[in-house]
Formats: sequence, C-alpha cells, structure tokens
Amino acid sequence: MRRHEYAGPIALPAMQSLASRAFPTTGYRHIGDLAWNWCLCLDQADTSPTAVWTERERTMAWGWLELPDSLMLQIDPSRPELADEVLAWAEQSASGPLSVDVAETEPHLVSALERGGYTLPRSSRPRSSGGAPIVDGPFMACLGRPLTDLPAIPSLPDGYTIRAQQGHTDVAGRAAAHRAAFGSTRITTDRHALMRETCPYRPEFDLVVASPDGGVVAYCQGWYDESNGIGAFEPVGTHPDHRRLGLARAVCTAVLHAFADAGGHRAVVCARGDANYPAPKRLYESMGFTVYTRAHTYVGRG
Repeated sequence: MRRHEYAGPIALPAMQSLASRAFPTTGYRHIGDLAWNWCLCLDQADTSPTAVWTERERTMAWGWLELPDSLMLQIDPSRPELADEVLAWAEQSASGPLSVDVAETEPHLVSALERGGYTLPRSSRPRSSGGAPIVDGPFMACLGRPLTDLPAIPSLPDGYTIRAQQGHTDVAGRAAAHRAAFGSTRITTDRHALMRETCPYRPEFDLVVASPDGGVVAYCQGWYDESNGIGAFEPVGTHPDHRRLGLARAVCTAVLHAFADAGGHRAVVCARGDANYPAPKRLYESMGFTVYTRAHTYVGRG
C-alpha cells in the first residue's frame, strides 16, 4: 500500500476511479460530484491538500481536506482499516477538530469515526426511546429514480428554450446564472470553462434555459458515469428573476431524458433534507425521486 500526497486534488482521475467503483454500493460521492468540487477549489491548492492510497496502482482510499477543518474521504469497503489511516493523515494537517460527512450506506466509515472518538451533534442523535433521530441542523439527503417511465419534458413559457451551451457567451451566462442563483462568486466564466474540460463532462448533459432575450436564466448540470449507467445532477439553479416558471423542472427533466438516451438506468441527486431549505428536495420528489440514504456530519474531539 502506498500513500501519495498532493497540493489540491491533482489526482482527480484516481479518486474518481474509486468513486465509480464504490457508488453502486454506497450511492455517495458520484464522479461528477468530485469534478464539481474540483472546480470549486481551483486556485486553492494551499487549503485543499489531498492524499490517495493505492495498491498495485488501484485506488483503495482517498482524503480531501478543505482547511481548516473539513474532510471528505472515501474508502474501498473491502479495506475498511484504511479509514483509520486517512483520519490520522487529516488530523495531522487540520488546525482544529475535523468535521466529516458520511452517508448511512457507509457503515465502515461510521465505525472508523466512532472508533476515533468522533461524535454526532446532539441534535442528530437518536431519541432515547428508540424513535427517529431529532434533526435540527442542515443535512444532505440522497435521492434517486430509475430512468424508465420518464415524464414528458414540460412546456416552457413563450420565448424560453432548453439547449446545450453554445459558445463563450453561453458559458459566461451559465456562470452568471449560477452566481445569481446561489449568491456566490466562486463560479467565474474561466472556472466554468475549465470545468467543461474535466472528466466526465459531456455537453449534452449540461443544459441551460435561455430567456426570450437569449440570456441563460436556468440550468441543470448533469454528470454521467458510463461504467455504472448512473447520472447525477450537480448543480441545478434558476436566476431569481425567473423563478416559479417551471424552468428547473423542465431542464432537469430534459437531462433525465439525455441520461436515458445515453443508455443510463438511474439518476441521483443530493439535496438538503432538513426543513430549513425544503424546496429543492420537494422539486425532485415531485419528479419521481425518492430518498435512499442521507449524510451525517461527525465531529472530532476538541
């Protein structure tokens, strides 16, 4: 077993190879999620150290820190003991107690975290009576649906159209629409252009809605894992001035059809599962998605 350390997620293909292999079991960390996170951390290599563990050139584990104290990790379920090594590596670099998100479908990671003294916030612990957990804080729910019996793509208001991006103007418009939708400055035209060059990007899964004046006002970024036949949405957004027109539903449905046309059999998406931000989850559920797992955030000892 060898450990390789990097400044930033330079070894993205190696990390994606494990993500693709593990996804049918865990349903968490789609290869498209990693590509999107890579886009978000461009020019932040000094605060995004990564490490990859390989055996005979096969990726068995990886860790991805977002300093000062946040860790993403993935471990091949056949080698659960590597979780302890990844946590030890991360703890040496972090400046405080780590927070780590894992899915309920990753019991090998839950065991390692509990073994290392990591705990859930009180609001996420099960009730003493054995009832459902009390969940107050934000958490992510993972939803999926088969790519069969898809609904027809809804009609759009007059003058609005769905299409793939066409040239630099659309790339800039797509980046601007994301910034407006999420109040974020991280996605620039240049970042989005680089993301479009990152595996497994394919333009037929990255669809936008153009307004009557031709500007990009909504979008669904789809990522397709061809080896598993599973597509993922990440991200989806609508400009605030064009909401409540059914644009997100229409463009997401169009991407579902694109996944199916490519031979896919399942689509997934992660959305906030808590009551403080319910709209995206409700949208996906209305499109036939159902929750199959959720994430928990474990916190290390102070």
